[in-house]
Amino acid sequence: MSSLGFEQFPDYQVPGVKHADFSPYESNGGSIVAIAGDDFAVIAADTRLSSGYNIHSRSQSKLFKLSPLTVLGSTGCWADTLSLTGLMKVRMQSYEHTHLRTMTTDAVAQMLSITMYNRRFFPYYVSNILAGIDKDGKGVVYSYDPIGHCEKATYRAGGTAGTLLQPVLDNQIGYKNMNLAASEVPKLTKERAVSVASDTFISAAERDIYTGDSVLINIITKDGIEVKELTLRQD
Repeated sequence: MSSLGFEQFPDYQVPGVKHADFSPYESNGGSIVAIAGDDFAVIAADTRLSSGYNIHSRSQSKLFKLSPLTVLGSTGCWADTLSLTGLMKVRMQSYEHTHLRTMTTDAVAQMLSITMYNRRFFPYYVSNILAGIDKDGKGVVYSYDPIGHCEKATYRAGGTAGTLLQPVLDNQIGYKNMNLAASEVPKLTKERAVSVASDTFISAAERDIYTGDSVLINIITKDGIEVKELTLRQD
């Protein structure tokens, strides 16, 4: 059969004829957790880079330092992650050379949203969470959908284990459905945020084969970025 000069495959199966499918996307796994406090932000991501049942790397960082106060966590298709983060760094350098100042976290969040929306017809196959310190010195977290919709939040999880991580954050950070008075909600400290982020990954590694090996944790304050590492199960 032909239509407009192009050969068309019939809707029914023809013996001996194979229709080869091609997908430009590949999921390489990985998960991200970010938590914002009064004067800090914590963002963590695992280091396993895999494809199906094959592990390509056990020590690949998925956290990208865009400025002294801003870190982007990106998982999904690793080729798209490298393409997107490389473009972000080039645009930030261009901004810095033009305006002689570093882009704020809020501005980086907006630029990332626009960059992803520009590819809305062939989106980057990535899960992005941006964390940092805003112009007022407060911690902020931004999450994104594949075409760049941006949402500002106090805490967020994403990646292959995002559905396992988010309920833990809702309970331990958001205190959802706990009927606590405002005076009873404990203050969120850096130590508490790091502890919760670590516990969420320990739990997720038991259930998600694409999350594991170790977790890199970036603690962002006005003084800079502190990096910690936690070892997870490696099977």
